[in-house]
Amino acid sequence: MQIEQHDGGRTSPRTTSEEGYRRGLSARQVQMVAIGGAIGTALFYGSSTAIARVGPSLIALYAVGGVVVFFIMRALGELIIYRPVSGSFADYAREFFGPFAGFTTGWSYWALWITACMSEVTAAGHYINFWWTGIPVWTTAAAALAVLFIANLVSVKIFGELEVWFSTVKVMAIIAMIVIGVGVLIFGFSAAGDTASLAHLWSDGGFAPRGAWRSMLAMQVVIVAYVGTELVGVTAGEAENPRQTLRKAINSLPVRIGLFYVGAVIVLLSVFSWRQYTPGVSPFVQVFAYVGIPGAAGIMNFVVLTAALSSCNSGIYCTGRMLRDLAANGEAPQTMGKLDDRQVPRHALVLSTLVMGAGVIVNVISPDKAFLYVTSVATCAGLWTWVVILAAHLRYRTKVRAGALPAADFRMPGAPITNWITVAVLGAIVVIMAIDADTRLALYIWAIWIALLGVGYQLTKRTGS
Repeated sequence: MQIEQHDGGRTSPRTTSEEGYRRGLSARQVQMVAIGGAIGTALFYGSSTAIARVGPSLIALYAVGGVVVFFIMRALGELIIYRPVSGSFADYAREFFGPFAGFTTGWSYWALWITACMSEVTAAGHYINFWWTGIPVWTTAAAALAVLFIANLVSVKIFGELEVWFSTVKVMAIIAMIVIGVGVLIFGFSAAGDTASLAHLWSDGGFAPRGAWRSMLAMQVVIVAYVGTELVGVTAGEAENPRQTLRKAINSLPVRIGLFYVGAVIVLLSVFSWRQYTPGVSPFVQVFAYVGIPGAAGIMNFVVLTAALSSCNSGIYCTGRMLRDLAANGEAPQTMGKLDDRQVPRHALVLSTLVMGAGVIVNVISPDKAFLYVTSVATCAGLWTWVVILAAHLRYRTKVRAGALPAADFRMPGAPITNWITVAVLGAIVVIMAIDADTRLALYIWAIWIALLGVGYQLTKRTGS
Protein backbone atom coordinates (compact mmCIF):
# COMPACT_ATOMS: atom_id res chain seq x y z
CA MET A 1 0.00 0.00 0.00
CA GLN A 2 1.60 3.25 -1.11
CA ILE A 3 0.72 6.86 -0.51
CA GLU A 4 0.90 7.62 -4.20
CA GLN A 5 -0.67 6.21 -7.34
CA HIS A 6 0.70 6.73 -10.79
CA ASP A 7 -1.75 7.24 -13.58
CA GLY A 8 -0.36 8.41 -16.89
CA GLY A 9 2.58 10.09 -15.20
CA ARG A 10 0.39 11.99 -12.76
CA THR A 11 0.91 11.44 -9.02
CA SER A 12 -2.10 11.51 -6.73
CA PRO A 13 -2.51 10.85 -3.02
CA ARG A 14 -3.96 7.65 -1.63
CA THR A 15 -7.72 7.77 -1.07
CA THR A 16 -9.78 6.32 1.75
CA SER A 17 -11.16 3.52 -0.42
CA GLU A 18 -7.68 2.02 -0.65
CA GLU A 19 -7.07 1.84 3.10
CA GLY A 20 -8.93 -1.42 3.66
CA TYR A 21 -10.74 -0.40 6.86
CA ARG A 22 -14.33 -1.34 7.59
CA ARG A 23 -16.64 1.65 8.02
CA GLY A 24 -17.85 0.59 11.44
CA LEU A 25 -18.17 3.94 13.26
CA SER A 26 -21.70 5.36 13.19
CA ALA A 27 -22.49 9.08 13.24
CA ARG A 28 -23.45 8.79 16.93
CA GLN A 29 -20.12 7.16 17.79
CA VAL A 30 -18.08 9.72 15.86
CA GLN A 31 -19.92 12.54 17.66
CA MET A 32 -19.03 10.97 21.01
CA VAL A 33 -15.39 10.49 19.96
CA ALA A 34 -15.32 14.20 19.21
CA ILE A 35 -16.87 15.04 22.58
CA GLY A 36 -14.51 12.64 24.35
CA GLY A 37 -11.53 14.30 22.71
CA ALA A 38 -12.66 17.71 23.96
CA ILE A 39 -13.31 16.69 27.59
CA GLY A 40 -10.51 15.23 29.68
CA THR A 41 -9.32 14.96 33.26
CA ALA A 42 -7.89 18.48 32.97
CA LEU A 43 -11.39 19.92 33.38
CA PHE A 44 -12.59 17.61 36.14
CA TYR A 45 -9.42 17.44 38.18
CA GLY A 46 -6.72 19.84 36.98
CA SER A 47 -8.90 22.94 36.69
CA SER A 48 -8.62 23.58 40.44
CA THR A 49 -4.88 24.21 40.04
CA ALA A 50 -5.52 26.50 37.07
CA ILE A 51 -8.15 28.42 39.08
CA ALA A 52 -5.64 28.92 41.91
CA ARG A 53 -3.08 30.26 39.43
CA VAL A 54 -5.18 32.78 37.51
CA GLY A 55 -8.61 33.11 39.17
CA PRO A 56 -11.65 34.07 37.06
CA SER A 57 -9.45 34.99 34.08
CA LEU A 58 -9.43 31.23 33.38
CA ILE A 59 -12.82 31.83 31.74
CA ALA A 60 -11.24 34.13 29.16
CA LEU A 61 -8.35 31.73 28.61
CA TYR A 62 -10.71 28.83 27.90
CA ALA A 63 -12.74 31.06 25.55
CA VAL A 64 -9.66 32.19 23.60
CA GLY A 65 -8.39 28.61 23.48
CA GLY A 66 -11.80 27.51 22.24
CA VAL A 67 -11.69 30.00 19.35
CA VAL A 68 -8.19 28.80 18.43
CA VAL A 69 -9.32 25.17 18.45
CA PHE A 70 -12.43 26.01 16.44
CA PHE A 71 -10.37 27.45 13.58
CA ILE A 72 -7.95 24.50 13.72
CA MET A 73 -10.82 22.05 13.52
CA ARG A 74 -12.49 23.91 10.67
CA ALA A 75 -9.20 23.84 8.76
CA LEU A 76 -8.97 20.10 9.45
CA GLY A 77 -12.61 19.68 8.48
CA GLU A 78 -12.04 21.27 5.07
CA LEU A 79 -9.09 18.94 4.46
CA ILE A 80 -11.18 15.93 5.53
CA ILE A 81 -14.00 16.87 3.16
CA TYR A 82 -11.40 17.16 0.39
CA ARG A 83 -9.89 13.74 1.22
CA PRO A 84 -11.03 11.69 4.25
CA VAL A 85 -8.25 9.26 5.30
CA SER A 86 -7.31 7.70 8.63
CA GLY A 87 -3.78 9.11 8.42
CA SER A 88 -5.42 12.55 8.56
CA PHE A 89 -2.91 15.32 9.36
CA ALA A 90 0.10 13.05 8.78
CA ASP A 91 -1.20 12.31 5.28
CA TYR A 92 -1.90 15.98 4.63
CA ALA A 93 1.60 16.93 5.83
CA ARG A 94 3.02 14.30 3.48
CA GLU A 95 0.93 15.47 0.54
CA PHE A 96 1.60 19.19 0.87
CA PHE A 97 5.10 19.33 2.43
CA GLY A 98 6.79 16.07 1.54
CA PRO A 99 7.59 12.70 3.16
CA PHE A 100 9.70 14.02 6.04
CA ALA A 101 6.84 16.26 7.22
CA GLY A 102 4.50 13.26 7.16
CA PHE A 103 7.08 11.10 8.95
CA THR A 104 7.60 13.72 11.68
CA THR A 105 3.90 14.44 12.15
CA GLY A 106 2.89 10.78 12.22
CA TRP A 107 5.55 9.65 14.69
CA SER A 108 5.06 12.74 16.88
CA TYR A 109 1.31 12.18 17.09
CA TRP A 110 1.90 8.51 17.85
CA ALA A 111 4.26 9.56 20.67
CA LEU A 112 1.72 12.10 21.92
CA TRP A 113 -0.93 9.46 22.48
CA ILE A 114 1.51 6.86 23.75
CA THR A 115 2.63 9.19 26.54
CA ALA A 116 -0.93 10.40 27.17
CA CYS A 117 -2.07 6.81 27.62
CA MET A 118 0.84 6.04 29.95
CA SER A 119 -0.21 8.95 32.14
CA GLU A 120 -3.96 8.34 31.95
CA VAL A 121 -3.89 4.61 32.58
CA THR A 122 -1.53 5.11 35.54
CA ALA A 123 -3.97 7.71 36.88
CA ALA A 124 -6.78 5.22 36.32
CA GLY A 125 -4.91 2.76 38.53
CA HIS A 126 -4.84 5.37 41.31
CA TYR A 127 -8.55 6.13 40.84
CA ILE A 128 -9.43 2.43 41.08
CA ASN A 129 -7.45 2.26 44.31
CA PHE A 130 -9.92 4.76 45.77
CA TRP A 131 -12.16 1.73 46.31
CA TRP A 132 -9.58 -1.08 46.51
CA THR A 133 -6.64 0.37 48.40
CA GLY A 134 -4.72 -2.86 48.87
CA ILE A 135 -4.09 -3.54 45.16
CA PRO A 136 -0.82 -2.23 43.67
CA VAL A 137 -1.33 0.64 41.21
CA TRP A 138 0.57 -1.09 38.43
CA THR A 139 -1.80 -4.08 38.66
CA THR A 140 -5.00 -2.06 38.26
CA ALA A 141 -3.41 0.10 35.57
CA ALA A 142 -2.27 -2.97 33.63
CA ALA A 143 -5.72 -4.56 33.95
CA ALA A 144 -7.41 -1.42 32.62
CA LEU A 145 -4.97 -1.24 29.71
CA ALA A 146 -5.54 -4.92 28.88
CA VAL A 147 -9.33 -4.55 28.82
CA LEU A 148 -9.17 -1.51 26.54
CA PHE A 149 -6.65 -3.22 24.26
CA ILE A 150 -8.89 -6.28 23.85
CA ALA A 151 -11.90 -4.05 23.12
CA ASN A 152 -9.96 -2.24 20.38
CA LEU A 153 -8.66 -5.52 19.01
CA VAL A 154 -12.08 -7.12 18.67
CA SER A 155 -13.81 -4.46 16.58
CA VAL A 156 -13.84 -0.76 15.82
CA LYS A 157 -17.52 -0.83 16.80
CA ILE A 158 -16.54 -1.88 20.34
CA PHE A 159 -14.12 1.04 20.54
CA GLY A 160 -16.86 3.40 19.35
CA GLU A 161 -19.46 2.04 21.75
CA LEU A 162 -17.08 2.31 24.71
CA GLU A 163 -16.45 5.92 23.78
CA VAL A 164 -20.19 6.57 23.66
CA TRP A 165 -20.58 5.38 27.26
CA PHE A 166 -17.43 7.09 28.52
CA SER A 167 -18.43 10.40 26.93
CA THR A 168 -21.99 10.10 28.22
CA VAL A 169 -20.75 9.83 31.81
CA LYS A 170 -18.51 12.90 31.37
CA VAL A 171 -21.26 14.96 29.75
CA MET A 172 -23.80 14.01 32.43
CA ALA A 173 -21.37 15.03 35.20
CA ILE A 174 -20.77 18.45 33.65
CA ILE A 175 -24.46 19.08 32.98
CA ALA A 176 -25.32 17.99 36.54
CA MET A 177 -22.78 20.42 37.99
CA ILE A 178 -24.04 23.27 35.79
CA VAL A 179 -27.69 22.59 36.65
CA ILE A 180 -26.93 22.36 40.37
CA GLY A 181 -24.78 25.49 40.25
CA VAL A 182 -27.42 27.49 38.39
CA GLY A 183 -30.01 26.25 40.89
CA VAL A 184 -27.85 27.46 43.78
CA LEU A 185 -27.43 30.87 42.12
CA ILE A 186 -31.10 31.36 41.25
CA PHE A 187 -32.94 29.64 44.11
CA GLY A 188 -30.26 29.78 46.80
CA PHE A 189 -30.75 26.23 48.06
CA SER A 190 -28.18 24.56 50.35
CA ALA A 191 -25.54 26.34 52.39
CA ALA A 192 -23.77 27.40 49.19
CA GLY A 193 -26.76 29.61 48.31
CA ASP A 194 -25.90 32.04 51.09
CA THR A 195 -22.71 33.20 49.38
CA ALA A 196 -23.05 32.14 45.72
CA SER A 197 -23.01 35.11 43.36
CA LEU A 198 -21.88 36.13 39.90
CA ALA A 199 -20.00 38.92 41.65
CA HIS A 200 -17.34 36.36 42.58
CA LEU A 201 -16.14 36.72 39.00
CA TRP A 202 -14.79 40.23 39.63
CA SER A 203 -15.13 41.17 43.31
CA ASP A 204 -12.32 39.16 44.91
CA GLY A 205 -9.18 40.81 43.54
CA GLY A 206 -10.63 41.47 40.10
CA PHE A 207 -11.12 39.32 37.01
CA ALA A 208 -7.35 38.67 36.78
CA PRO A 209 -6.28 38.79 40.45
CA ARG A 210 -2.77 37.48 39.77
CA GLY A 211 -2.21 39.98 36.98
CA ALA A 212 -2.66 39.84 33.21
CA TRP A 213 0.86 38.52 32.60
CA ARG A 214 0.42 35.64 35.04
CA SER A 215 -2.81 34.76 33.25
CA MET A 216 -1.04 34.76 29.87
CA LEU A 217 1.59 32.38 31.24
CA ALA A 218 -1.19 29.91 32.00
CA MET A 219 -2.41 29.90 28.40
CA GLN A 220 -0.27 26.91 27.45
CA VAL A 221 -1.93 24.86 30.23
CA VAL A 222 -5.34 25.68 28.76
CA ILE A 223 -4.25 24.85 25.22
CA VAL A 224 -2.86 21.48 26.33
CA ALA A 225 -6.27 20.73 27.87
CA TYR A 226 -7.77 21.02 24.36
CA VAL A 227 -5.25 18.67 22.73
CA GLY A 228 -7.23 15.65 21.57
CA THR A 229 -10.01 17.53 19.79
CA GLU A 230 -8.26 16.79 16.49
CA LEU A 231 -8.53 13.04 17.17
CA VAL A 232 -11.85 12.93 15.34
CA GLY A 233 -9.90 13.39 12.10
CA VAL A 234 -8.28 9.96 12.55
CA THR A 235 -11.73 8.32 12.40
CA ALA A 236 -12.20 9.48 8.78
CA GLY A 237 -11.10 6.12 7.37
CA GLU A 238 -13.66 4.15 9.41
CA ALA A 239 -16.61 6.51 9.79
CA GLU A 240 -19.84 5.87 7.95
CA ASN A 241 -20.33 8.63 5.37
CA PRO A 242 -17.28 10.53 6.70
CA ARG A 243 -17.89 13.79 4.84
CA GLN A 244 -21.32 14.26 6.39
CA THR A 245 -20.56 12.72 9.80
CA LEU A 246 -17.34 14.63 10.44
CA ARG A 247 -18.84 17.89 9.21
CA LYS A 248 -21.51 17.65 11.93
CA ALA A 249 -19.00 16.65 14.61
CA ILE A 250 -16.72 19.61 13.84
CA ASN A 251 -19.58 22.12 13.54
CA SER A 252 -20.80 21.23 17.04
CA LEU A 253 -17.38 21.98 18.56
CA PRO A 254 -18.14 25.62 19.57
CA VAL A 255 -21.24 24.49 21.48
CA ARG A 256 -19.27 21.78 23.31
CA ILE A 257 -16.46 24.16 24.26
CA GLY A 258 -18.87 26.91 25.27
CA LEU A 259 -20.91 24.60 27.49
CA PHE A 260 -18.35 22.18 28.85
CA TYR A 261 -15.44 24.52 29.52
CA VAL A 262 -16.48 28.16 29.58
CA GLY A 263 -19.96 27.47 31.00
CA ALA A 264 -18.70 25.02 33.62
CA VAL A 265 -15.94 27.36 34.85
CA ILE A 266 -18.35 30.32 35.04
CA VAL A 267 -20.65 28.27 37.27
CA LEU A 268 -17.79 26.95 39.41
CA LEU A 269 -16.41 30.44 40.01
CA SER A 270 -19.87 31.84 40.77
CA VAL A 271 -20.76 29.23 43.38
CA PHE A 272 -17.50 29.87 45.28
CA SER A 273 -14.85 32.55 45.18
CA TRP A 274 -11.78 31.39 43.27
CA ARG A 275 -9.77 31.50 46.52
CA GLN A 276 -11.93 28.76 48.06
CA TYR A 277 -10.87 26.09 45.57
CA THR A 278 -8.04 23.82 46.70
CA PRO A 279 -5.33 22.95 44.16
CA GLY A 280 -5.20 19.21 43.55
CA VAL A 281 -8.81 18.67 44.62
CA SER A 282 -11.52 18.41 41.98
CA PRO A 283 -13.63 21.61 42.01
CA PHE A 284 -16.60 19.44 41.05
CA VAL A 285 -16.14 17.44 44.26
CA GLN A 286 -16.02 20.64 46.30
CA VAL A 287 -19.27 21.94 44.78
CA PHE A 288 -21.10 18.60 45.02
CA ALA A 289 -19.97 18.04 48.62
CA TYR A 290 -20.91 21.55 49.80
CA VAL A 291 -24.34 21.33 48.19
CA GLY A 292 -24.87 18.12 50.13
CA ILE A 293 -24.80 15.42 47.46
CA PRO A 294 -23.98 12.14 49.27
CA GLY A 295 -20.83 10.34 48.15
CA ALA A 296 -19.60 13.33 46.12
CA ALA A 297 -15.97 12.18 46.25
CA GLY A 298 -16.87 8.68 45.09
CA ILE A 299 -19.08 9.97 42.28
CA MET A 300 -16.40 12.29 40.93
CA ASN A 301 -13.72 9.64 41.32
CA PHE A 302 -15.84 7.45 39.02
CA VAL A 303 -16.24 10.32 36.54
CA VAL A 304 -12.51 11.10 36.50
CA LEU A 305 -11.76 7.37 36.14
CA THR A 306 -14.12 7.35 33.15
CA ALA A 307 -12.31 10.37 31.65
CA ALA A 308 -8.94 8.63 32.05
CA LEU A 309 -10.21 5.40 30.49
CA SER A 310 -11.81 7.37 27.64
CA SER A 311 -8.50 9.07 26.88
CA CYS A 312 -6.64 5.75 26.94
CA ASN A 313 -9.29 4.08 24.79
CA SER A 314 -8.92 6.83 22.19
CA GLY A 315 -5.14 6.65 22.44
CA ILE A 316 -5.01 2.92 21.71
CA TYR A 317 -7.29 3.41 18.71
CA CYS A 318 -5.32 6.39 17.40
CA THR A 319 -1.81 4.95 17.82
CA GLY A 320 -2.78 1.78 15.98
CA ARG A 321 -4.14 3.72 13.01
CA MET A 322 -1.27 6.22 12.92
CA LEU A 323 1.36 3.47 13.09
CA ARG A 324 -0.37 1.61 10.30
CA ASP A 325 -0.42 4.77 8.19
CA LEU A 326 3.33 5.19 8.76
CA ALA A 327 3.93 1.59 7.71
CA ALA A 328 1.78 2.05 4.60
CA ASN A 329 4.13 4.84 3.57
CA GLY A 330 7.37 2.98 4.25
CA GLU A 331 8.04 4.96 7.45
CA ALA A 332 7.56 2.07 9.91
CA PRO A 333 8.09 -1.71 9.68
CA GLN A 334 5.84 -3.17 6.97
CA THR A 335 4.28 -5.70 9.33
CA MET A 336 2.66 -2.80 11.17
CA GLY A 337 0.61 -2.06 8.05
CA LYS A 338 -1.28 -5.38 8.04
CA LEU A 339 -4.97 -5.72 8.83
CA ASP A 340 -6.50 -8.86 10.33
CA ASP A 341 -9.74 -10.54 9.23
CA ARG A 342 -11.79 -7.92 11.09
CA GLN A 343 -9.98 -5.05 9.28
CA VAL A 344 -8.21 -4.10 12.52
CA PRO A 345 -4.47 -3.19 12.50
CA ARG A 346 -3.61 -5.90 15.03
CA HIS A 347 0.19 -5.70 14.88
CA ALA A 348 0.18 -1.91 15.23
CA LEU A 349 -2.21 -2.13 18.18
CA VAL A 350 -0.10 -4.80 19.92
CA LEU A 351 3.14 -2.84 19.57
CA SER A 352 1.56 0.43 20.70
CA THR A 353 -0.05 -1.19 23.73
CA LEU A 354 3.19 -2.94 24.73
CA VAL A 355 5.00 0.41 24.68
CA MET A 356 2.23 1.92 26.80
CA GLY A 357 2.50 -0.96 29.27
CA ALA A 358 6.26 -0.49 29.60
CA GLY A 359 5.68 3.21 30.18
CA VAL A 360 3.16 2.48 32.94
CA ILE A 361 5.80 0.44 34.79
CA VAL A 362 8.36 3.24 34.40
CA ASN A 363 5.80 5.80 35.52
CA VAL A 364 4.92 3.84 38.67
CA ILE A 365 8.54 3.06 39.57
CA SER A 366 10.05 6.43 38.66
CA PRO A 367 7.27 9.02 38.25
CA ASP A 368 9.52 12.07 38.31
CA LYS A 369 12.35 12.90 35.91
CA ALA A 370 12.14 10.09 33.34
CA PHE A 371 8.44 10.50 32.69
CA LEU A 372 8.69 14.30 32.65
CA TYR A 373 11.09 14.09 29.71
CA VAL A 374 8.75 11.81 27.78
CA THR A 375 5.61 13.88 28.37
CA SER A 376 7.46 17.00 27.25
CA VAL A 377 7.36 15.55 23.75
CA ALA A 378 3.57 15.23 23.98
CA THR A 379 3.10 18.91 24.83
CA CYS A 380 5.03 20.11 21.80
CA ALA A 381 3.64 17.35 19.57
CA GLY A 382 0.13 18.72 20.10
CA LEU A 383 1.21 22.22 19.07
CA TRP A 384 3.16 20.82 16.10
CA THR A 385 0.12 18.87 14.90
CA TRP A 386 -2.08 21.94 15.02
CA VAL A 387 0.44 24.08 13.12
CA VAL A 388 0.74 21.33 10.49
CA ILE A 389 -3.05 21.29 10.05
CA LEU A 390 -3.16 25.06 9.56
CA ALA A 391 -0.16 25.08 7.21
CA ALA A 392 -1.48 22.16 5.14
CA HIS A 393 -4.81 23.96 4.85
CA LEU A 394 -3.05 27.08 3.56
CA ARG A 395 -1.20 25.01 0.96
CA TYR A 396 -4.43 23.24 -0.01
CA ARG A 397 -6.22 26.56 -0.54
CA THR A 398 -3.31 27.77 -2.71
CA LYS A 399 -3.64 24.67 -4.91
CA VAL A 400 -7.41 25.13 -5.11
CA ARG A 401 -6.96 28.70 -6.34
CA ALA A 402 -4.48 27.44 -8.93
CA GLY A 403 -7.01 24.88 -10.15
CA ALA A 404 -4.79 21.93 -9.16
CA LEU A 405 -7.19 20.50 -6.54
CA PRO A 406 -10.99 20.48 -6.16
CA ALA A 407 -12.56 22.91 -3.69
CA ALA A 408 -14.35 21.51 -0.65
CA ASP A 409 -17.83 22.76 0.21
CA PHE A 410 -16.96 23.01 3.91
CA ARG A 411 -14.71 26.03 4.16
CA MET A 412 -12.74 27.47 7.07
CA PRO A 413 -14.19 30.91 7.93
CA GLY A 414 -11.92 33.87 7.27
CA ALA A 415 -9.05 31.90 5.72
CA PRO A 416 -6.21 32.64 5.13
CA ILE A 417 -6.28 35.49 7.68
CA THR A 418 -7.65 33.23 10.43
CA ASN A 419 -4.92 30.68 9.66
CA TRP A 420 -2.19 33.23 10.29
CA ILE A 421 -3.87 34.64 13.41
CA THR A 422 -4.20 31.14 14.87
CA VAL A 423 -0.59 30.29 14.00
CA ALA A 424 0.48 33.54 15.68
CA VAL A 425 -1.39 32.58 18.88
CA LEU A 426 0.28 29.14 18.89
CA GLY A 427 3.64 30.82 18.29
CA ALA A 428 3.00 33.12 21.26
CA ILE A 429 2.36 30.04 23.40
CA VAL A 430 5.73 28.61 22.37
CA VAL A 431 7.36 31.92 23.38
CA ILE A 432 5.57 31.76 26.75
CA MET A 433 6.86 28.20 27.20
CA ALA A 434 10.38 29.44 26.50
CA ILE A 435 10.06 32.25 29.04
CA ASP A 436 8.57 30.07 31.80
CA ALA A 437 11.29 28.01 33.50
CA ASP A 438 8.77 25.26 34.30
CA THR A 439 7.94 24.62 30.64
CA ARG A 440 11.21 25.55 28.91
CA LEU A 441 12.44 21.96 29.26
CA ALA A 442 9.71 20.78 26.87
CA LEU A 443 11.24 22.82 24.04
CA TYR A 444 14.73 21.35 24.67
CA ILE A 445 13.30 17.82 24.65
CA TRP A 446 11.35 18.61 21.48
CA ALA A 447 14.52 19.73 19.71
CA ILE A 448 16.18 16.43 20.65
CA TRP A 449 13.08 14.54 19.47
CA ILE A 450 13.14 16.26 16.06
CA ALA A 451 16.85 15.41 15.73
CA LEU A 452 16.10 11.77 16.51
CA LEU A 453 13.32 11.74 13.94
CA GLY A 454 15.73 13.16 11.38
CA VAL A 455 18.10 10.26 12.01
CA GLY A 456 15.22 7.78 11.93
CA TYR A 457 13.95 9.15 8.64
CA GLN A 458 17.36 8.75 7.01
CA LEU A 459 17.53 5.16 8.27
CA THR A 460 14.11 4.31 6.83
CA LYS A 461 15.18 5.72 3.47
CA ARG A 462 18.30 3.57 3.47
CA THR A 463 16.68 0.34 4.65
CA GLY A 464 13.40 0.82 2.77
CA SER A 465 11.58 -0.32 6.00
